Amino acid sequence: MRLGIRLLFGFFLVAGLAAFFVLRVFMTEVKPSVREVMEDMMVDTANILAELASDDLAAGHMAEGRFAQQVRGYARRPIDVQIWGMTKQSLDFRVYITDSKGTVMFDSENTAIGQDYSRWRDVARTLRGEYGARATREIQHDDRTSVMYVAAPVQHAGKTIGVLTVAKPMSTIQAFIDRAERKIFLSGLLLLALSLAIGVAVTLWVVWSIRKLRHYANAVGQGAKPAVPQIPGELGELAMAVDAMRLKLEGHEYIEAYVRALTHELKSPLAAIRGAGELLQDELPDNARREFAGQVLSQTSRLQALVDRMLELTKLEQRHAQVQRKKLLWADFLKPFQAVAHVNYAEYAINMIATPELSGVDAEPELLGLALGNLLENACSFAPAGSVITVEAREGQVAVQDSGPGVADYALVRLGERFFSTVRPDGITKGSGLGLAIVRQIMVLHGGRMVVRNTHPGLRVELHF
Repeated sequence: MRLGIRLLFGFFLVAGLAAFFVLRVFMTEVKPSVREVMEDMMVDTANILAELASDDLAAGHMAEGRFAQQVRGYARRPIDVQIWGMTKQSLDFRVYITDSKGTVMFDSENTAIGQDYSRWRDVARTLRGEYGARATREIQHDDRTSVMYVAAPVQHAGKTIGVLTVAKPMSTIQAFIDRAERKIFLSGLLLLALSLAIGVAVTLWVVWSIRKLRHYANAVGQGAKPAVPQIPGELGELAMAVDAMRLKLEGHEYIEAYVRALTHELKSPLAAIRGAGELLQDELPDNARREFAGQVLSQTSRLQALVDRMLELTKLEQRHAQVQRKKLLWADFLKPFQAVAHVNYAEYAINMIATPELSGVDAEPELLGLALGNLLENACSFAPAGSVITVEAREGQVAVQDSGPGVADYALVRLGERFFSTVRPDGITKGSGLGLAIVRQIMVLHGGRMVVRNTHPGLRVELHF
């Protein structure tokens, strides 16, 4: 499973569980909270009505008294009101009154007069001087048919002479409960969706940042020198720390490799110079002295070229500035380059071809000239004198083709390594390998590649920008 999916799954799992438990708490609390509020209001109502009914109950004409008439008038009242968007079209209080023995003396619905209610919880507890209330279901397994009963003592002359109970069906407020639960549920879904959106955004940002770090690490592992990815926060600090570590490691490795390779390459010309110098100390014929002096000059020239190229390659490898690309037309770029090549390599036939005529390349002119110069020098070092060397340029690429012996297949993949070179056609001399190393590093800076292959005869080196 990919990192982004794992992060998103983990975030969604945490957010989903949290939302589930929060919604569950809210949903389970809605109905009890509504019932508690309703019970509180019914307590006030029962006590007011009990006070109003006390005189009629004490006088013994409860069923025909003024209180009974007013309660029946309440039940007949027409009503049509809007309560926070909900329509109410019925008055739902049921009122009944018992005497001190629990016998029903008045019932607003005329269904229980004369019945013994002394065992009902609301009446029994109130007659004992306690708070009396109950909730009874008309259908045992359906909580929506529940009716709440709240009682208050009817007192006269300081004595409890009966009990007044107010009853209200829960179904009359069920619509309010359903609406509240629906709003809570929809709000919970919205919260969950927002949480998921935030989770997706955070996950995408983390994955995007990590992928930038991964691409950076892969590029470094392939020998490139990419810019440090600009990432805010701790991941950005990690990128800077990794880059600092890379620079330190590269510095140590570069110096070690540089010293080893340079020491190896210096041994041969220094040994030749030392041998010629020792012989020159002896008495020698003029022609031998000139020969050994020529060897000293030749080897010092070789050393000078080696040092110059090594310095050039070092500058390229340690370069941190971005390549200053320009749109160059091959026809314009190769014209002065060909004139210089004919002077420097007069013993070769150098052809430069650009197809189509308006083809070009986006490159830094100085680096492009340096790369082509090294390719031409390498081609002339291996091609026989008088042979043709062709420079073929097209849109975004250039190739140098010689007619020399080529190289062994095993050596193709190593061309471009520092100090790796094959023996030249004379079977004696050998180059430093720095020319193609410079070319390859120039292509790395341009984000391109160098491709080398045998063409039988000859070797073809292509630069793809």
